[in-house]
Amino acid sequence: MTVTETGATREFSHPALFYDGDDEYLAALVPFIREGLALGEPVAVAVPDAKLRLLRAALGDSAPEVTWVEMEREGRNPGRIIATVLRAFADEHPGAHVRIIGEPVWAGRTELEYPACAQHEALINPAFAGREVTIVCPYDLAALGAEVIADANASHPTLWRGHRRTASPDYDPGAVIERHNRPIPTPEGAAELTVAEFADMGTARRWAAEHGKRLGFDDARLGDLELIVTELATNSLCHGKGPSTVRLWTDGDHLVCEVHDFGRFDDALAGRRPARAGVIGGRGLLLVHRLCDLVRTHAAPDGTTQYAMMALTSAQRSVAHRLLAQ
Repeated sequence: MTVTETGATREFSHPALFYDGDDEYLAALVPFIREGLALGEPVAVAVPDAKLRLLRAALGDSAPEVTWVEMEREGRNPGRIIATVLRAFADEHPGAHVRIIGEPVWAGRTELEYPACAQHEALINPAFAGREVTIVCPYDLAALGAEVIADANASHPTLWRGHRRTASPDYDPGAVIERHNRPIPTPEGAAELTVAEFADMGTARRWAAEHGKRLGFDDARLGDLELIVTELATNSLCHGKGPSTVRLWTDGDHLVCEVHDFGRFDDALAGRRPARAGVIGGRGLLLVHRLCDLVRTHAAPDGTTQYAMMALTSAQRSVAHRLLAQ
């Protein structure tokens, strides 16, 4: 194994970079990027917009050599980051060591989003085991809470702070996944439909579309909603036990689609791997992750619940509030 000056290795490496302020951010990441470019390694940067502009400016004439990804847009659903950002870039460069900066956790993340962020960070480890890739995940010490920093210590095998490069004494990604394996409470009055067989899918699509129409969804978003319900219910019938229960409600910011069955969810990377060419099936959850603004899963011994959320516009939120008041 070769270790470079910035601490990157020629095998899989997944460090958490702890920084306090823009100066520390740039001091760690600009040399990491420049070193990769000097070695002829492909480099991608997927960070929030403000940090993306900061790094672009600091790199100057070298910026066009880097692949830039707006994480607030491409990673708004953390469940899609591995397949559509990290793997998408790494798979474009087979045989090369790849460097990626990925910052999926920032101060604007909500309490609803954060469990999906934490699980995503932990799942990077099995997703890239054996690959020649370095994925550095920055964490803002001044803006993020103690729970987030503790999770970063547990989900990253190595820790960077300034010039220090240390192994994490708290590394335990499985514990992070389990700690954030949380149900989302179903509110009273949520609409409910039982899907017992594949013949029920047409009814489920029409039922979901009616809810979307009441909220003012346009045709494209209605189509997305129908696909989400169909794919989750189909996946439930194929891999779960017994009929699936589909529920819809609004939480003020999202239309939430909940699908519950009595099967066991044993593959935490399901829906997070890129589709394999020539292989039929296995794309349902991947599609759901791409269409949704947030996806969470609660895996329990007696069943699995998927939560797929579509963000509402301000006009749709107003309609949702009126419907709740009726």
